[in-house]
Amino acid sequence: MFLFEIMRFSSPQPTGLWEKHGAKMICLIWLNLPIKFFILLFSFNFDSNQSKLESMFKKLSLFINISFFLLLISCSSNKQNWTHFRGSNMDGHANVETAPLSWNDTQNVVWKVPVKGLGWSSPIIFGNQIWLTSAAEDGKEFYTFCYDFETGKLLDEKTIFISADPQRIHRTNSFATPTPCIEDGFVYVNYGTFGTACINTGNFEVVWKREDMPCKHMQGPASSIILHKNMLIVHLEGTEDPYVAALDKKTGETIWKSVRPAEIYDPLEPVFRKSYQTPIVINVNGQEQLISNAANMCFAHDVNTGEVIWTIYYGYDSTVSQPLYYDGLVYVNSGWIFLDNQPFFTREYAVDPTGHGDVTNTHVKWMYEDEVPQIPTPVIVDGKMYMVHDRGMLTCLDPKTAEVIWKHKLKGNFNASPIYAAGNIYFFNVKGECTIVKPGDTFQLLAENDIEGTVKAIPAFFGGKMVLRSDKFLYLIQ
Repeated sequence: MFLFEIMRFSSPQPTGLWEKHGAKMICLIWLNLPIKFFILLFSFNFDSNQSKLESMFKKLSLFINISFFLLLISCSSNKQNWTHFRGSNMDGHANVETAPLSWNDTQNVVWKVPVKGLGWSSPIIFGNQIWLTSAAEDGKEFYTFCYDFETGKLLDEKTIFISADPQRIHRTNSFATPTPCIEDGFVYVNYGTFGTACINTGNFEVVWKREDMPCKHMQGPASSIILHKNMLIVHLEGTEDPYVAALDKKTGETIWKSVRPAEIYDPLEPVFRKSYQTPIVINVNGQEQLISNAANMCFAHDVNTGEVIWTIYYGYDSTVSQPLYYDGLVYVNSGWIFLDNQPFFTREYAVDPTGHGDVTNTHVKWMYEDEVPQIPTPVIVDGKMYMVHDRGMLTCLDPKTAEVIWKHKLKGNFNASPIYAAGNIYFFNVKGECTIVKPGDTFQLLAENDIEGTVKAIPAFFGGKMVLRSDKFLYLIQ
């Protein structure tokens, strides 16, 4: 019975279950331990072979050791790291039980530190370290920063790359918009064609650099990098030969590279080839798929080889919003759509990812185009999709049918994606004003707060606190 309970609670749990309830599970096991031990003890025949008694105590010792190990894991998971763009699972969900509800530039601010340069990349967190990237506004220097989570102290600063003649960027972008990613011992930073690097988080030494991956971004870099197993996935989709590559995370060497199909992309005007999205990896019937909604088409790659599994076609360019995966469906953003006599707009597609080849006419479950955001990524909570348009219209959709549940106009313009934390959804507009909404069948305003400056980065939630980046400062808010 002891081993049965250990296996039952240590086996893979549904997403978030172990992180939320691991400690409670271990406590339940320990509460049952004395009862089961005494039942076994009093039912044991001491006149029988002593080896049975020794066997029982060995099993008891094994149970104690394993459950203590699991208890350590559950305790550490209560402060889960924030390792990627939109969180460790890249689904916009924060693994916290409490989160700030009220703040301003001075109220409930634990610390506030200035950040050199300009960057719209989001902060990432591992252990007691916050990592951030930035760049000189003229694009000639590219920086990395590491801060102490508790105090805001700057632990390390580097000028990781330099560029004598940087490309031009869009006036609303920065040279440090891609969000880095992190794991135990190593952080990975990316500035598009200007460079990708790995840094040891223990001694702050640079492990490897790549400055030989060309891309004519046209409007500057924006695609964030992601980790998967031994790979670092990098998207460099500009106006010439757009591609995605998998690098060996230990050495930086290229494992595979997939260039977008020339027969489709070469006839296009260069402006319609560019993309700025961040991919996700999903598992479909045992096959790991890299979902990459590029300009014109969404590609599902075999993440281990780069081979294209399926595609859908939607046309045009400048995809930014990240794909989602929920309850067997992939949700992808088209980027801008240009039709005669209509202002440009964006579409959201729901796709069954079990197909092969061009599945545009066979596996698209629905398409929705009414005030779909181009930059912010939606978040799905309790079977409802919440998307905020760049100009502020908040829509709650049924992700299975695209039926509108409700709409509500928020004030301001939005670049940052919403984050679900401690039961609420946080929407930051560009002016630093945050609307906190309770998810549900109707619009439920919970709180409104603001911070000085421009906010385009996504906040990171960790240990019941929020790390927020503006154009000039980094904040820890409690």
